[in-house]
Amino acid sequence: MSRAGNVHLSDLLMKLYGNSDEAIFFFDRQGKTLAMNTAAEEIIEKDVFEQMMAGSAGAICKACKGFTSSDESLTCVSCYMANPDEDISSFQVYFDTKGRGIIPYSGSIQTIDEETGIRVFMLRDLTQQYKTQEELNQKQLMKRVIKAQEDERKRLSRELHDSVAQEMLSSLVDLRVLKYMTIEEEVLKKVQQTEGSLMRLLDDIRHLSVELRPATLDDLGLEAAFRTHFKWVEKNYGLVIHFHPELESKRYEGEIETVVYRICQEAVFNALKYAEVDEMVVRLYEADGLLNLWVVDEGRGFELKNTDPKGTGLGIYGMKERAELVDGRLHIRSEMGKGTVIRLEIPVAEGGVED
Repeated sequence: MSRAGNVHLSDLLMKLYGNSDEAIFFFDRQGKTLAMNTAAEEIIEKDVFEQMMAGSAGAICKACKGFTSSDESLTCVSCYMANPDEDISSFQVYFDTKGRGIIPYSGSIQTIDEETGIRVFMLRDLTQQYKTQEELNQKQLMKRVIKAQEDERKRLSRELHDSVAQEMLSSLVDLRVLKYMTIEEEVLKKVQQTEGSLMRLLDDIRHLSVELRPATLDDLGLEAAFRTHFKWVEKNYGLVIHFHPELESKRYEGEIETVVYRICQEAVFNALKYAEVDEMVVRLYEADGLLNLWVVDEGRGFELKNTDPKGTGLGIYGMKERAELVDGRLHIRSEMGKGTVIRLEIPVAEGGVED
């Protein structure tokens, strides 16, 4: 390489050293600090920095909290600084930094001048990577928890419908047979009362089965499940829901359909409890690769800045969490006295999935 090339390379290396976001330290064979770049100075406490610059061997140990080995998450056994002839290309290490506390880093240490034993120690901040990994782990854990919940709801729903409800129906048939037998008037009256009680209980079990996990959601999809749910809401609470489905019976992945159904169910429930309205609108359609759900009421509304409009506020938090599980977005617009609009957008494959 020409002299001009060497000069140019030296300039580039100096710029890399000075401007790098990675903390770079140079040590001699005895572990004394020879130099460090600006990024390194910014993470070292003043007293440790002064000791390092004064040539105190091992001064960096005052900032280091240990590295991760195959046996322990934090250890100083076989320290990366202990063997001046050993190069380690990558390891995880923790430093007590200035103003930020203990931070995880990816470290590397290698000899750059064998004759003098000079080594370079480089640290790359892993905080953002850890945060991203933690968010991913939490999202995956939440998915598994919600899936387990839905699977258990489905099992209980089927059990109530196929076992308990059928047994009660059989008992009702037996009671009705008794009415046509020659029995005393008082006994007949008691049989009729018992029949009425069993009918009410059977209705409650059927409703509980549907609330746990509507079979129509798995068998027929969102439109059928919504129609059944809204009909029940109107019958029992008098809340009229104007439903406008525009899916033409399309089906989507089970996880997506579950999220849409649960969010709508929660939104209607919140309106029923707090909005003080007699009717509301639900719209369901697909456009531009997005499955859209709108739940609109013209009720009391609430202040969006208030995270706990009434109750715990976990309803809205839960809806947002569910939306994020399928890469969806939940938009809420509300104003006191002017009602609430809840809009859910979920990216979907064009045309949904096969029935």
